Amino acid sequence: MDFRQLRYFVALYEEGHVGRAAERLSLSQPALSQQIRQLEQNLDVSLFQRSGKRLLPTLAAHTLYSHALPLLDGLERAREALRGFRGQSPRSLAIGVLQTVNAALVPMLLERLREAQPQLVVQIYELSGLDIERRLLTGNLDIGIGFLPPRQPGLHSQLLYEDELQLVIPDEHPLKEFKKVSLGQAAELPMLLLGEEFRVRQIWQEQLALLGRRPHVQAELNHMAGILDSLPHTRLATVLPGRARQMHANQHLLWKPLSEPRVPLKVGLVFRDAQRQQATLELLRSLLEGVVQKEMLL
Repeated sequence: MDFRQLRYFVALYEEGHVGRAAERLSLSQPALSQQIRQLEQNLDVSLFQRSGKRLLPTLAAHTLYSHALPLLDGLERAREALRGFRGQSPRSLAIGVLQTVNAALVPMLLERLREAQPQLVVQIYELSGLDIERRLLTGNLDIGIGFLPPRQPGLHSQLLYEDELQLVIPDEHPLKEFKKVSLGQAAELPMLLLGEEFRVRQIWQEQLALLGRRPHVQAELNHMAGILDSLPHTRLATVLPGRARQMHANQHLLWKPLSEPRVPLKVGLVFRDAQRQQATLELLRSLLEGVVQKEMLL
């Protein structure tokens, strides 16, 4: 048994499907299956049982998983500790960011990171909130930027800025003269929304549920820019973070604050280990605070 096989096992255990685990590991399915069989032979135990298209972990697998996570985490800690001895050798920083906050932060963040840490290789992944948190827990991301608080146990956060959900409508919409729109009024509107895997959509549904309502979904798109490009050609509405307006200005769209009640949003850094990641967190926080302050002046 080696650390590589342990990492393969953890991915298969968490995904429960050879195809998804192989994709996550950037590995072929036959190669992954072979490594798992070798691990089972070395340990002389059966780790998975097939049930339809899914793999069900055995009791031995549950036991191995509980021991594998701290081992892999310890290995990553050791690697992190040794990076300080590599001089100016390139190192990487993997950041997961929500699509709905990406455009407002990432472009300026990348340039500031390049200036502050020219040897750093930055990898940006635009992901849903669930994917960010899952990849943080499995060690495939270093830092996440998303809505707070995180929902998965074992994750921590630091606030960067506050925002609020706003209604976005085409300039010929019946509510075009309204300065504000109540949550109850917005609940009646046919909408073009992001898919249910997106945190903005989930927050919207949670707010309506408090009123005993459900969103009136007329259409869905999986990209915010596509929604904003499509809205002027419809009579539909959507809901998005207010700060997104700065990066997606369109003269044919109107942004209306929501009221009764307003829907506050908190955006921040999400991470797993504050002690180990302290230097990275302080760097990102200082750079992102500069980005946020600059945006507020625009």
